Amino acid sequence: MIVVTGATGRTGRSATEALLAKGEKVRVVGRDAKKLAPFVERGAESFIGNVEDVASMTTAFNGASAVYLVLPEDTSQQDLRAHQERVSDSYAAAIDNAHVRFVVNLSSIGAQHAKNTGPIVGLHNQEQKLNRVVGLSVLHLRAAYFMENLFMSIASLRSTGTLPGGLQGDVPIPWIATKDIGAYAATRLAARDFSDSSIQELHGERDISMTEAASIVGKSIGKPNLEYVQIPSVMLEPALVNMGLPKKTAGLLIEMWDGANAGLIVLQEPRSARNTTPTTLESFVKEVFAPAYH
Repeated sequence: MIVVTGATGRTGRSATEALLAKGEKVRVVGRDAKKLAPFVERGAESFIGNVEDVASMTTAFNGASAVYLVLPEDTSQQDLRAHQERVSDSYAAAIDNAHVRFVVNLSSIGAQHAKNTGPIVGLHNQEQKLNRVVGLSVLHLRAAYFMENLFMSIASLRSTGTLPGGLQGDVPIPWIATKDIGAYAATRLAARDFSDSSIQELHGERDISMTEAASIVGKSIGKPNLEYVQIPSVMLEPALVNMGLPKKTAGLLIEMWDGANAGLIVLQEPRSARNTTPTTLESFVKEVFAPAYH
């Protein structure tokens, strides 16, 4: 049995689909039975539970040979950092209680730092908590910048005619499609070919600056002269709050972008065939982002 948390989310959905395609026995964990139903129709077992509750997660993980752990991307939380800590506490205790021996943990580039990286600090802390579980073999997937983050810019892109953001425009960064993360996670969950505590970075297809990304997006949505505009941090918080994000969450996102601009969120290993994934930003924008924009 392989248990997937966040099964209706971006990487969890991809991992679940890949595992079911491999013929693996899968238990999907989520909050909404209706959203899990398509997986159940394909043979998965569902578990409805609260990820902050140790007892609930212990039951979810019982009998599992491996678990895929994803901290929820719940930006509606009034205190996202506190929520992250409650969930990671719950996960670590439940993994220990259920005597799970293999975990693939979704983390992030930059998770080696214990401060100044916004929500990535929560991933750092989850790594540390899992590393302390006796007898656990855990693989931390430190993934690159999600291509799906572009969705946050759709409203501003429509209203201003530019692609706004908090990152520097001319610094290449690694971009990855979340479907590639899920597919990679599924392969390692099925193989269980890791031991102790280990880290695998996932770099995406190539490094691309925000300026180049704006050009790629513009060509795909019929705005060939689209420009990227870096928004000063002092202006970002009110803009994010106006979009509906709680003030503390907006502050964490700004801290993450500031940390990236300060060189904290950078690759720790050279690009190789092992950490390069197939989806290009061009194909993602054409097949996923452009339809959403239009």
